[in-house]
Amino acid sequence: MKTFIVVLLIVVSGHSLWASGILKTKEKKIVNEQGDEIILRGMGLGGWMLQEGYMMQTSSFASAQHEIRTKIEELIGPENTQTFYNAWLANHTQKSDIDSLAAWGFNSVRLPMHYNLFTLSVDDEPNPLENTWLNKGFELTDSLLSWCASNNMYLILDLHAAPGGQGKDAAISDYDSTKPSLWESPLNRMKTVALWRKLAERYAGNAWIGGYDLLNEPNWELPNNNLLKDLYKQITQAVREVDSTHIIFIEGNWFANDFTGLTPPWDDNMVYSFHKYWNYNAQSEIQWMLNIRDTYNIPIWCGESGENSNVWFNDAVRLLEKNKIGWAWWPLKKVESISGPLSIPKNEGYQVLLDYWEGKGEKLTEAFSLNALLQLAENTKLENCIYQKDVIDALIRQPNSSDTKLYKRNNIPGKIFAVDFDMGRNTSAYLDNDFANYEISTGTYTAWNSGWNYRNDAVDIELCKDTATSNGFNVGWTEDNEWLKYSFYVEHADSFKLYLRVASNNNSGLVKIMADGGQGLVTSVPNTNGWQEWKTIGIGQLYFTEGSHQIIIEMVTGGFNINYIEFKAQNINGIIDKEQIQSFELFQNYPNPFNPITTIQYQLYRSGPVKLKVFNSLGALVWDILKEEQAAGNHLELFSGKGLASGVYYYQLQFEGLVKQKAMILIR
Repeated sequence: MKTFIVVLLIVVSGHSLWASGILKTKEKKIVNEQGDEIILRGMGLGGWMLQEGYMMQTSSFASAQHEIRTKIEELIGPENTQTFYNAWLANHTQKSDIDSLAAWGFNSVRLPMHYNLFTLSVDDEPNPLENTWLNKGFELTDSLLSWCASNNMYLILDLHAAPGGQGKDAAISDYDSTKPSLWESPLNRMKTVALWRKLAERYAGNAWIGGYDLLNEPNWELPNNNLLKDLYKQITQAVREVDSTHIIFIEGNWFANDFTGLTPPWDDNMVYSFHKYWNYNAQSEIQWMLNIRDTYNIPIWCGESGENSNVWFNDAVRLLEKNKIGWAWWPLKKVESISGPLSIPKNEGYQVLLDYWEGKGEKLTEAFSLNALLQLAENTKLENCIYQKDVIDALIRQPNSSDTKLYKRNNIPGKIFAVDFDMGRNTSAYLDNDFANYEISTGTYTAWNSGWNYRNDAVDIELCKDTATSNGFNVGWTEDNEWLKYSFYVEHADSFKLYLRVASNNNSGLVKIMADGGQGLVTSVPNTNGWQEWKTIGIGQLYFTEGSHQIIIEMVTGGFNINYIEFKAQNINGIIDKEQIQSFELFQNYPNPFNPITTIQYQLYRSGPVKLKVFNSLGALVWDILKEEQAAGNHLELFSGKGLASGVYYYQLQFEGLVKQKAMILIR
């Protein structure tokens, strides 16, 4: 049961008295009014006020919002289309979304705005030299600001789609090539300036406005960026006429990263904002921005990043924060995706619409199409989205910790699905060889999750056809020496038989199970005659005390798929005495490392048959030390590594169905 603490915020003129003051710049830092440095950790609300084709899965036939809207109007008419967009705007971002972001650890929100929610286009203005203001955009922003304020979060306003469109990538700015762009129309630029003045006038003095991001990702041939700088300076002047305190964020040309002609800064409360996508997380990749910061003694901010793997997310945030750079991730949610915190489920009706727009099928009825779209809008609500906590963990916790954390609570006896491995960094929670590699010169990359399913970690996950005994997914594309860690809770101390559900199209698979860093089992994986032809294999038996434990499943030799590992209790009523079990022990060899002789010590709680074996790091048996009856008590065995290569070896004690295993190191 979760406990929520409710506090009363005293509000005067819409401003929380708990605010730490309006953010401002102080040399290379963003600070509050107390002078404390603020590292912005934010999330962009892409897809809310401005739909982009790739977020809607319409890129192949409609990338820009006006194209998407046209497709919809052709099916259901203008009035029903407006009904859909009203539902979309009402549902996509609500107070619960912002409450969640705050609870997850974010301190800011970046709002991508479409101008057409705030003012008419130049073509629709009764008098092109005047501006008609629309309530919708301002009301939505007011609500968002109040939700941010109630969570002590900063809201950064970002003009994502300016009048006419500021870039030729139509999806980003809703640019319509049949009409004059922002750069081809002085009237569009005048309207842009007027819109920013109106926004600044409305929000001047509000402590939870983090600043004004004047223009998202300009993308136009602008010699020396002269026209861009002129527009920025006009907007700055208009803003400062009504708001002298809020930060102004300036993005470069060509997707925010070309600051040619945009230096030095022309305002004493300004931040340069760059975007970081699809490159390496190395100091050299951001040094150019650090140079701008150092040269002009001005703060810098990564206003957009994301759309990548959890491994990349973790590395990027660590890189940015090591250099005292705040960031805003992109985006909070989109249709059917693993790389964002929230995935909007794609309803069957919407898939039918997508198929129709792709040219598959007869024209759909107005009623069917409207219902499909309204269901999609309903699916955008937080409570209907799929929460992908692995993404949040990679952004917020993992940059500061190499510890692992439960992905799902696993109770034993029972099954642990292979895809529910612990959350954490690659090499901490799992080891996967392909975690997203880049070749910048050719623009190619290696996918991090070959199946693009379930989780955004490097582990390859696909849809599982073993529907009767799976959760719908399995781990696939396994390679040599990759491994997965699972934390679980044992309800009652017991000896458990372990079973692995596998599928393979070859005979070479070899798997090793390591429990709590010691006891373990090794077994081969049979050829099941297909990657989705599943078979349950017994691995062996291990004893676990009541409480928390961990296992690691290592693909010593990969090339097989895993559905789940199952633990079946052998003594449900606690027949095995705990004191006796505790007296069965395998001790660390000594000396360790050794060359070539070492001593292995173990203790038995009663007499019985004993097997003591040594395996190499690939799980192959290299020596049978002992296989005979032994009396209760303490025992010593000498092992010689003569003739063996240097490396890690495992010695394993088997006694009455129980197995314990430890590692030892031979050094020549």
